[in-house]
Amino acid sequence: MEYRTLGPFTVSAIGLGAMPLSMNNDNAVPSRADAVATVHAALDAGVTLIDTADIYAPAWDEMGHNELIVAEALSSWGGDRSGIVVTTKGGITRSEGETWGRNGSLDYLRAAVHASLRNLDVDVIDLYQYHRPDRWMVYGEVMENLKTLQQEGLVRAVGISNASVEEIDIALQVLGQGNLASVQNEFSPRHPGSFDELRYCAERGIAFLPWSPLGGTGGGARAVGERFGVFAEIGREHGVSPQRVVLAWELSLSDTVIPIPGARRAASITDSAQAPGLRLSAEELARCSTAVGLEL
Repeated sequence: MEYRTLGPFTVSAIGLGAMPLSMNNDNAVPSRADAVATVHAALDAGVTLIDTADIYAPAWDEMGHNELIVAEALSSWGGDRSGIVVTTKGGITRSEGETWGRNGSLDYLRAAVHASLRNLDVDVIDLYQYHRPDRWMVYGEVMENLKTLQQEGLVRAVGISNASVEEIDIALQVLGQGNLASVQNEFSPRHPGSFDELRYCAERGIAFLPWSPLGGTGGGARAVGERFGVFAEIGREHGVSPQRVVLAWELSLSDTVIPIPGARRAASITDSAQAPGLRLSAEELARCSTAVGLEL
């Protein structure tokens, strides 16, 4: 496993996106035992970054479901937990009748952090990321709220998710240079639209965490080699899966990129975790970029 910098942490170059263990576009959630086994497989493969969020749950009245799975998996794993970094997110609301919303107020975020602390069974959250912008609030004020939570000792590091270049810049201004640990945006061959944010982060040494880096849980990840044949072609040449080629290509875009592929089966994350060891030539990487419409 290779390692990369994530704020104050050093983590594996591939993380585990735990969301599919609690909710996914196929509406096929694994059993609790299988979910825990998937997290264990990630840890056994050398993954030291696990991404979760308070809203990842089968239903509105099970908020924290995913965080509880992560906590159970960590507590039952026999390895050394000292280097494992868990990031969770807050700021999206989910209430009765599956009513979704946003809330970036200090009171809400503080309450959400305390709930996540209980769910994860920790005294401080390693990395807390603002999940989605609350358009009723000034973004800079929300960043001030996150800064307050950090000053209160509830979170070690602060990140943002689903953010534009302008919002990244605002976060940097409020938090201070070097204090924005991460930006977590959707980025994949199917969705290369966050490349500007990826590049902006790379220029400033901010970790960029692509979510759904393989194309998502509704079949996009499974069919990435069919939709983008170059990844399947290169995979055959190297004797690996097209998914592993996708992740290796994303890792090559910047040493600040840390993909967090979702998984609900142990085999999936075990395969993904091997992506850092796949060496692609400059010509192969250029073919991948061209196939998804990126001119580097």
